[in-house]
Amino acid sequence: MNPVSEQAVCSAKGCRAPAVYALVWNNPKIHPPEREKLWVACEEHRQSLADFLGVRGFLRRVERLERPHGETAPDNG
Repeated sequence: MNPVSEQAVCSAKGCRAPAVYALVWNNPKIHPPEREKLWVACEEHRQSLADFLGVRGFLRRVERLERPHGETAPDNG
């Protein structure tokens, strides 16, 4: 799991909701294979952001965020 600040907010445009997921991605046309970029997402935008990255072949994996002190992000489902 990826550690993240408690203040992390969703990467979706205009969204200010707390992030719950890390979307790990890489653009193979411009990034070396070992480089991993990160977007964070709230529950509402996890799928749309993953779809955006996935259709382009950029998405590597989606992980639940880990809060400081080993706590996981709240499970709203």
